[in-house]
Amino acid sequence: MSQNRVYLLGGYQSDFKKAYQRAGIDLKSLMGEAVDGAMTATGIEPEDVEVAHVGNFVAELFCGQGQLGGIFAALHPEFSGLPASRHEGACASGSLAALAAQADIKAGHYDLACVLGVEMMRHTDAQTAANNLAAAAHIGAEGEEAQWMWPWMFDKLGEEYDRRYGLKYEHLAAIGETNFGNARTNPNAQTREYRFFENSFAQDDDANPVVEGMIRKQDCGQITDGAACVFLASESYAKDYAARRGASLEDIPYIKGWGHRTVTIRLEDKLKEQHNSPYVFPHVRGTLTDAYGRAGIAGPEDLDVIETHDCFTTTEYMAIDHFGITGPGESWKAVEDGTIQRDGKLPVNPSGGLIGGGHPVGATGVRMLVDAYKQVTDTADGYQVEGAKTAATLNIGGSSTTMVSFIVSAGSA
Repeated sequence: MSQNRVYLLGGYQSDFKKAYQRAGIDLKSLMGEAVDGAMTATGIEPEDVEVAHVGNFVAELFCGQGQLGGIFAALHPEFSGLPASRHEGACASGSLAALAAQADIKAGHYDLACVLGVEMMRHTDAQTAANNLAAAAHIGAEGEEAQWMWPWMFDKLGEEYDRRYGLKYEHLAAIGETNFGNARTNPNAQTREYRFFENSFAQDDDANPVVEGMIRKQDCGQITDGAACVFLASESYAKDYAARRGASLEDIPYIKGWGHRTVTIRLEDKLKEQHNSPYVFPHVRGTLTDAYGRAGIAGPEDLDVIETHDCFTTTEYMAIDHFGITGPGESWKAVEDGTIQRDGKLPVNPSGGLIGGGHPVGATGVRMLVDAYKQVTDTADGYQVEGAKTAATLNIGGSSTTMVSFIVSAGSA
């Protein structure tokens, strides 16, 4: 099995606080920054890259730009002629790009893949952005009464939890407060300079106004401009790469396991397909147990840190029990006892996640992999989880239509 491992050589994340287009920086330049940053971080040269996979959701709507494989090819003269593909799965687009790169390497087609995720969204007004992002829903078949599609959709998730198990807003608020707090020490987080007040996380319509249903302002992930890039490599390339640096293969992290499932697009249909499962989204649970099984681990007890999708606090609330950190419907226990805190038993989103760190949609899955790499190599400046050797990600597109999970371990783990 070790001969078929895919290794992570390192990567780069842009500053998610920066409004690139407002600063006169276009999509191509943002992509170039991430690729150049990853090459600088790893010492990889443009001529070393054999294949590229780009994750992006809605560049056509926000930037009027498609053909992002061609944009990648324009970043360096050495990239022209390389095979390059764009991958779209709403908020899971970056993870789909990583899955495709992993498949290329596992199949023996290439030894070194560049995985790039990018999105540029901050230059439009809020309603235009919301309308563009609504493309990940089933247009004309759901959410037609919603002004803000995704807060509306993930309010429905909270309603389902409340119907089945009961749900207190104080637990959602605590998730948001934790993630904003974690972001303060992440040098790339969008909200690292945000300031909050006494009632910012309360059911206070002035300090924390309602967006849709139970979803309030501080329950929402932050859309932003951003890009992330990571290099994936075969074992033979990783071994040579390590030797050139006076290191060994055991010093390089690898993808230990992964899960990927896609289900019907409409939320109402997903909720009808539960088949009497105790989990609200059994397909999300299945994605995670697939990843555990491929990694050869029992479950969350074998993890040290998690970077999970928290486009809204209800999303992370769902992820907590679906990871198996608690029993179904009992995510509140991990919130109350501090399990998910950065210094807790199993830290969740030490980076700040999407709520605190920012959510450039097509880049989020790649950013999660970059953060997983940083955690297991003890290089997560400002938000390192002490002793982390195994990290898991969960990236969700749409109303849990596309799910991808990776488990990343230190080379010796």
